[in-house]
Amino acid sequence: MKVRVGYGLGTRTPTLDGARFGALVDALEDLRFDSLWLSERISGPCPDPMVGLAFAAARSTKLKLGTSVQVLPGRNPFLLAKEWASLDRLSGGRTLPAFGLGVADPKEQAAFGVERKARAALFDDALPKVRRLWLGEEVDGVRVEPLPVQSPPEVWLGGIAPSELRRVGRLGDGWLPSFCTPADVEAGIPAIEAVAAAHDRAMDPEHWGALLPYLPTPQALPDVLAAAVAARRPDLEDPAEIVSAGLDAVVATIGRFVAAGASKFVLVPVIEPESWSEHLTEVAAAVRPLEN
Repeated sequence: MKVRVGYGLGTRTPTLDGARFGALVDALEDLRFDSLWLSERISGPCPDPMVGLAFAAARSTKLKLGTSVQVLPGRNPFLLAKEWASLDRLSGGRTLPAFGLGVADPKEQAAFGVERKARAALFDDALPKVRRLWLGEEVDGVRVEPLPVQSPPEVWLGGIAPSELRRVGRLGDGWLPSFCTPADVEAGIPAIEAVAAAHDRAMDPEHWGALLPYLPTPQALPDVLAAAVAARRPDLEDPAEIVSAGLDAVVATIGRFVAAGASKFVLVPVIEPESWSEHLTEVAAAVRPLEN
């Protein structure tokens, strides 16, 4: 098992200034973080993921570039395949596309032009088309060029609901859930593998991951964030099961996830630091010994 640690901005971190976002990318590259992941939220302060990843690709040579996650229902699969193929080509094959249904916000769902009940069917129709286009196949009389360096890029999916686990087993190359616990991962892996086997597929054992939100120091979770965790996971009594407080807690949390079977992690700060370079140096010193 190869443990790798990447970094994400989530939907609440407003690093939109070019200089600050550039400093983040430069620090991740210099400190040899595995990857950068950008989330999608139309009404959030985070940068658009494709724009942000293109910016990051131009400033780096080794940093992998992922979405956590990008909304698929409502997007034109041909244009999406073209965008990712172009980014993969220009970055030298460093892309990690991850797709989802979108947030549980009726207004944002409407902004994508799809009804809530139609999202799953649209997702299941679009993803196979995107993959075929990446492989150079003709879909509805159209081919995408240039083809990506990866043939094709591996697609990661999120979610922990039973329907989402089944979708990962049917369509995903990897699993990257958020707002999850080690127990969720330990239960989810065999569930996904069973569905994959039923569809004559096999999941790569290296492709189990998790997004891990954290606070930079041991402190109480701000009320607004505690409320957000409670809304997403009302079944959990303690928000600390989702959000680690301090880097020692982050290291311990990663260890529990590794024991549950995961090996790819995306750290997501819930509070933006004053200096990305200084903070990420501290984070790298804490998590680098975990990688192998």
